[in-house]
Amino acid sequence: MKVLIVPNYSREPAVEDARKLDSWLDGQGVEAKWAHDQKLFPNRMTDASDCGLVVSLGGDGTLLRAARIVGYAGVPILGISYGHLGFLTCAGPEDLLSSVEDALAGELHMSHRATLDVESEFLRPDGSTYTVHSFSLNDFAVSRGGRGDMVEFDVSVSGKKIDRLRGDGFVVSTATGSTGYALAAGGPIVTPEFTGMVCVPIAPHKIMARAFLTAPSDVVEVVMSPERPVERRFFADGQPVSAGDAGWATCARIRRGPGDVILLERSAQSFYDSVSRVFYGAGR
Repeated sequence: MKVLIVPNYSREPAVEDARKLDSWLDGQGVEAKWAHDQKLFPNRMTDASDCGLVVSLGGDGTLLRAARIVGYAGVPILGISYGHLGFLTCAGPEDLLSSVEDALAGELHMSHRATLDVESEFLRPDGSTYTVHSFSLNDFAVSRGGRGDMVEFDVSVSGKKIDRLRGDGFVVSTATGSTGYALAAGGPIVTPEFTGMVCVPIAPHKIMARAFLTAPSDVVEVVMSPERPVERRFFADGQPVSAGDAGWATCARIRRGPGDVILLERSAQSFYDSVSRVFYGAGR
Protein backbone atom coordinates (compact mmCIF):
# COMPACT_ATOMS: atom_id res chain seq x y z
CA MET A 1 0.00 0.00 0.00
CA LYS A 2 1.06 3.59 -0.65
CA VAL A 3 0.15 6.46 1.73
CA LEU A 4 -0.17 10.09 0.67
CA ILE A 5 0.90 12.61 3.33
CA VAL A 6 -0.76 16.04 3.12
CA PRO A 7 0.76 18.39 5.73
CA ASN A 8 0.05 22.03 6.42
CA TYR A 9 3.45 23.36 5.40
CA SER A 10 2.92 26.60 7.33
CA ARG A 11 2.76 24.69 10.65
CA GLU A 12 6.18 23.37 11.61
CA PRO A 13 4.84 20.77 14.13
CA ALA A 14 2.70 19.28 11.34
CA VAL A 15 5.69 19.08 8.99
CA GLU A 16 7.92 17.57 11.69
CA ASP A 17 5.32 14.92 12.49
CA ALA A 18 4.86 14.25 8.78
CA ARG A 19 8.57 13.40 8.62
CA LYS A 20 8.16 11.10 11.64
CA LEU A 21 5.21 9.43 9.93
CA ASP A 22 7.22 8.98 6.73
CA SER A 23 10.00 7.27 8.69
CA TRP A 24 7.54 5.08 10.62
CA LEU A 25 5.77 4.02 7.41
CA ASP A 26 9.13 3.09 5.87
CA GLY A 27 9.78 0.87 8.88
CA GLN A 28 6.43 -0.82 8.29
CA GLY A 29 7.29 -1.49 4.66
CA VAL A 30 4.73 1.07 3.46
CA GLU A 31 5.68 3.56 0.76
CA ALA A 32 4.89 7.21 1.47
CA LYS A 33 4.56 10.12 -0.92
CA TRP A 34 4.03 13.77 -0.11
CA ALA A 35 1.63 16.33 -1.50
CA HIS A 36 3.54 19.38 -2.70
CA ASP A 37 3.59 22.74 -0.92
CA GLN A 38 0.68 24.52 -2.57
CA LYS A 39 2.02 28.00 -1.78
CA LEU A 40 5.32 27.28 -3.54
CA PHE A 41 3.82 25.28 -6.41
CA PRO A 42 0.21 26.50 -6.87
CA ASN A 43 -0.21 24.93 -10.31
CA ARG A 44 1.25 21.51 -9.55
CA MET A 45 -1.18 18.60 -9.24
CA THR A 46 -0.92 15.77 -6.70
CA ASP A 47 -2.25 12.34 -7.68
CA ALA A 48 -3.73 10.08 -5.00
CA SER A 49 -5.21 7.44 -7.28
CA ASP A 50 -2.39 4.98 -6.56
CA CYS A 51 -2.72 5.35 -2.77
CA GLY A 52 -4.73 3.33 -0.29
CA LEU A 53 -4.78 6.01 2.42
CA VAL A 54 -4.38 9.78 2.69
CA VAL A 55 -3.20 11.34 5.97
CA SER A 56 -3.94 15.03 6.47
CA LEU A 57 -1.84 16.84 9.09
CA GLY A 58 -3.30 20.28 9.80
CA GLY A 59 -6.69 21.81 10.38
CA ASP A 60 -9.97 21.45 8.54
CA GLY A 61 -8.57 23.51 5.67
CA THR A 62 -5.78 20.98 5.14
CA LEU A 63 -8.30 18.16 5.18
CA LEU A 64 -10.39 19.98 2.56
CA ARG A 65 -7.28 20.23 0.42
CA ALA A 66 -6.77 16.47 0.83
CA ALA A 67 -10.39 15.96 -0.26
CA ARG A 68 -9.79 18.04 -3.41
CA ILE A 69 -6.75 15.90 -4.18
CA VAL A 70 -8.70 12.66 -3.72
CA GLY A 71 -11.87 13.83 -5.48
CA TYR A 72 -14.03 10.83 -6.33
CA ALA A 73 -11.20 8.28 -6.21
CA GLY A 74 -12.65 6.75 -3.03
CA VAL A 75 -9.37 6.85 -1.10
CA PRO A 76 -10.02 7.12 2.69
CA ILE A 77 -8.77 10.28 4.39
CA LEU A 78 -7.47 10.32 7.98
CA GLY A 79 -7.32 13.80 9.48
CA ILE A 80 -4.88 14.64 12.29
CA SER A 81 -5.63 18.01 13.90
CA TYR A 82 -2.94 20.71 14.15
CA GLY A 83 -5.41 23.53 13.63
CA HIS A 84 -7.75 25.68 15.68
CA LEU A 85 -11.00 23.74 15.31
CA GLY A 86 -10.30 20.29 13.89
CA PHE A 87 -13.97 19.40 13.55
CA LEU A 88 -13.41 17.12 10.54
CA THR A 89 -10.30 15.44 11.88
CA CYS A 90 -10.07 12.12 13.68
CA ALA A 91 -7.36 12.64 16.29
CA GLY A 92 -4.64 14.91 17.65
CA PRO A 93 -0.84 14.78 17.15
CA GLU A 94 -0.37 12.58 20.22
CA ASP A 95 -2.36 9.83 18.49
CA LEU A 96 -0.78 10.16 15.04
CA LEU A 97 1.02 6.83 14.73
CA SER A 98 -1.62 4.77 16.54
CA SER A 99 -4.36 6.29 14.37
CA VAL A 100 -2.46 5.58 11.16
CA GLU A 101 -1.76 2.03 12.39
CA ASP A 102 -5.49 1.53 13.02
CA ALA A 103 -6.33 3.00 9.61
CA LEU A 104 -3.93 0.65 7.84
CA ALA A 105 -5.45 -2.28 9.77
CA GLY A 106 -8.97 -1.27 8.69
CA GLU A 107 -10.09 -0.67 12.28
CA LEU A 108 -11.56 2.83 11.84
CA HIS A 109 -15.12 3.75 10.89
CA MET A 110 -15.57 4.87 7.27
CA SER A 111 -17.91 7.85 7.06
CA HIS A 112 -19.20 8.49 3.55
CA ARG A 113 -19.67 12.22 2.99
CA ALA A 114 -21.75 13.71 0.18
CA THR A 115 -20.07 16.27 -2.08
CA LEU A 116 -21.11 19.12 -4.36
CA ASP A 117 -20.68 19.41 -8.11
CA VAL A 118 -20.82 23.07 -9.15
CA GLU A 119 -21.10 24.71 -12.56
CA SER A 120 -20.24 28.41 -12.42
CA GLU A 121 -20.90 30.57 -15.47
CA PHE A 122 -18.89 33.68 -16.30
CA LEU A 123 -19.38 36.43 -18.89
CA ARG A 124 -16.33 37.82 -20.68
CA PRO A 125 -16.05 41.48 -21.73
CA ASP A 126 -16.53 40.42 -25.35
CA GLY A 127 -19.93 38.89 -24.55
CA SER A 128 -18.84 35.25 -24.69
CA THR A 129 -19.32 32.91 -21.73
CA TYR A 130 -17.39 30.10 -20.13
CA THR A 131 -18.16 27.55 -17.43
CA VAL A 132 -15.97 26.42 -14.53
CA HIS A 133 -16.64 23.08 -12.81
CA SER A 134 -15.82 22.85 -9.10
CA PHE A 135 -15.72 20.08 -6.51
CA SER A 136 -16.67 20.78 -2.88
CA LEU A 137 -16.79 18.68 0.24
CA ASN A 138 -17.98 21.57 2.42
CA ASP A 139 -19.76 24.29 0.50
CA PHE A 140 -20.20 26.68 -2.36
CA ALA A 141 -20.68 30.38 -1.58
CA VAL A 142 -21.75 33.48 -3.46
CA SER A 143 -20.18 36.52 -1.82
CA ARG A 144 -20.04 40.25 -2.27
CA GLY A 145 -16.81 41.62 -3.74
CA GLY A 146 -13.96 43.61 -2.29
CA ARG A 147 -15.85 46.90 -2.42
CA GLY A 148 -18.46 45.52 -0.02
CA ASP A 149 -21.50 46.23 -2.19
CA MET A 150 -24.62 44.22 -1.42
CA VAL A 151 -25.36 41.57 -4.05
CA GLU A 152 -28.75 40.66 -5.55
CA PHE A 153 -29.65 37.26 -6.95
CA ASP A 154 -32.46 34.82 -7.69
CA VAL A 155 -32.53 31.40 -6.00
CA SER A 156 -34.30 28.44 -7.64
CA VAL A 157 -34.50 24.76 -6.76
CA SER A 158 -35.03 22.26 -9.59
CA GLY A 159 -36.61 24.93 -11.78
CA LYS A 160 -38.86 26.40 -9.07
CA LYS A 161 -37.98 29.97 -8.13
CA ILE A 162 -37.72 30.48 -4.37
CA ASP A 163 -37.11 34.23 -4.20
CA ARG A 164 -34.98 37.19 -5.23
CA LEU A 165 -32.64 38.06 -2.37
CA ARG A 166 -30.36 40.92 -1.45
CA GLY A 167 -27.59 40.64 1.08
CA ASP A 168 -23.99 39.57 1.57
CA GLY A 169 -24.45 36.33 -0.36
CA PHE A 170 -25.65 32.74 -0.24
CA VAL A 171 -24.18 29.41 0.93
CA VAL A 172 -25.05 25.96 -0.39
CA SER A 173 -23.43 23.30 1.75
CA THR A 174 -23.29 19.58 2.24
CA ALA A 175 -24.10 18.06 5.62
CA THR A 176 -20.35 18.08 6.27
CA GLY A 177 -20.20 21.80 5.50
CA SER A 178 -23.22 22.56 7.68
CA THR A 179 -20.84 23.11 10.61
CA GLY A 180 -18.76 25.66 8.68
CA TYR A 181 -19.75 28.82 6.81
CA ALA A 182 -23.40 27.74 6.66
CA LEU A 183 -23.56 27.47 10.45
CA ALA A 184 -21.93 30.89 10.87
CA ALA A 185 -24.61 32.32 8.55
CA GLY A 186 -27.39 30.88 10.74
CA GLY A 187 -27.94 27.43 9.26
CA PRO A 188 -28.57 24.18 11.17
CA ILE A 189 -26.11 21.48 12.19
CA VAL A 190 -26.93 18.45 10.01
CA THR A 191 -25.93 14.81 10.45
CA PRO A 192 -23.51 13.44 7.81
CA GLU A 193 -26.14 10.84 6.86
CA PHE A 194 -28.19 13.62 5.25
CA THR A 195 -27.29 13.68 1.54
CA GLY A 196 -29.24 16.71 0.37
CA MET A 197 -28.05 20.32 0.46
CA VAL A 198 -28.27 23.06 3.09
CA CYS A 199 -29.11 26.49 1.65
CA VAL A 200 -28.46 29.57 3.78
CA PRO A 201 -28.77 33.28 2.88
CA ILE A 202 -25.93 35.41 4.25
CA ALA A 203 -27.15 38.56 6.05
CA PRO A 204 -30.28 38.85 3.86
CA HIS A 205 -32.15 42.16 3.65
CA LYS A 206 -35.41 40.32 4.16
CA ILE A 207 -36.79 39.19 7.53
CA MET A 208 -38.52 36.11 6.11
CA ALA A 209 -35.46 34.71 4.32
CA ARG A 210 -34.47 31.51 6.12
CA ALA A 211 -32.26 28.48 5.63
CA PHE A 212 -33.80 25.43 3.95
CA LEU A 213 -32.85 21.87 3.01
CA THR A 214 -33.13 20.18 -0.38
CA ALA A 215 -33.52 16.60 -1.57
CA PRO A 216 -30.40 14.77 -2.83
CA SER A 217 -31.69 14.93 -6.42
CA ASP A 218 -32.38 18.68 -6.43
CA VAL A 219 -30.38 21.28 -8.34
CA VAL A 220 -29.94 24.70 -6.75
CA GLU A 221 -29.47 27.60 -9.14
CA VAL A 222 -28.24 31.04 -8.11
CA VAL A 223 -28.55 33.70 -10.83
CA MET A 224 -27.02 37.11 -10.26
CA SER A 225 -29.37 39.99 -10.97
CA PRO A 226 -28.39 42.02 -14.06
CA GLU A 227 -30.19 45.00 -12.49
CA ARG A 228 -27.47 45.20 -9.83
CA PRO A 229 -24.13 44.79 -11.63
CA VAL A 230 -21.84 45.01 -8.60
CA GLU A 231 -18.68 43.02 -7.92
CA ARG A 232 -19.39 39.47 -6.72
CA ARG A 233 -17.33 36.35 -6.13
CA PHE A 234 -17.87 32.59 -6.11
CA PHE A 235 -16.02 30.25 -3.73
CA ALA A 236 -15.83 26.44 -3.53
CA ASP A 237 -14.58 25.21 -0.15
CA GLY A 238 -13.19 28.69 0.45
CA GLN A 239 -11.18 28.70 -2.79
CA PRO A 240 -12.00 31.35 -5.45
CA VAL A 241 -13.78 29.90 -8.47
CA SER A 242 -11.93 31.14 -11.53
CA ALA A 243 -10.39 29.88 -14.74
CA GLY A 244 -7.72 32.57 -14.71
CA ASP A 245 -9.70 34.41 -17.37
CA ALA A 246 -11.32 37.84 -17.17
CA GLY A 247 -15.00 37.29 -16.49
CA TRP A 248 -18.09 38.38 -14.61
CA ALA A 249 -19.81 35.74 -12.46
CA THR A 250 -23.40 35.40 -13.66
CA CYS A 251 -24.85 32.17 -12.25
CA ALA A 252 -24.09 28.88 -10.54
CA ARG A 253 -25.80 25.48 -10.61
CA ILE A 254 -25.12 23.26 -7.60
CA ARG A 255 -26.02 19.58 -7.34
CA ARG A 256 -24.90 16.59 -5.33
CA GLY A 257 -21.62 15.24 -6.61
CA PRO A 258 -21.43 11.87 -8.38
CA GLY A 259 -19.39 10.33 -5.57
CA ASP A 260 -18.63 10.60 -1.86
CA VAL A 261 -15.52 11.40 0.14
CA ILE A 262 -14.56 8.85 2.82
CA LEU A 263 -13.44 10.27 6.17
CA LEU A 264 -12.02 7.93 8.78
CA GLU A 265 -13.39 8.26 12.32
CA ARG A 266 -13.04 6.43 15.62
CA SER A 267 -16.70 5.39 15.62
CA ALA A 268 -20.06 6.05 13.99
CA GLN A 269 -20.78 8.44 16.90
CA SER A 270 -17.71 10.62 16.30
CA PHE A 271 -19.81 13.33 14.65
CA TYR A 272 -21.96 13.83 17.75
CA ASP A 273 -18.90 13.70 20.00
CA SER A 274 -17.42 16.54 17.94
CA VAL A 275 -20.67 18.53 17.97
CA SER A 276 -20.83 18.20 21.76
CA ARG A 277 -17.17 19.17 22.19
CA VAL A 278 -16.95 22.03 19.70
CA PHE A 279 -20.39 23.66 19.76
CA TYR A 280 -21.84 22.80 23.16
CA GLY A 281 -18.68 22.98 25.24
CA ALA A 282 -18.88 19.48 26.73
CA GLY A 283 -15.87 18.63 28.83
CA ARG A 284 -14.68 22.23 29.19
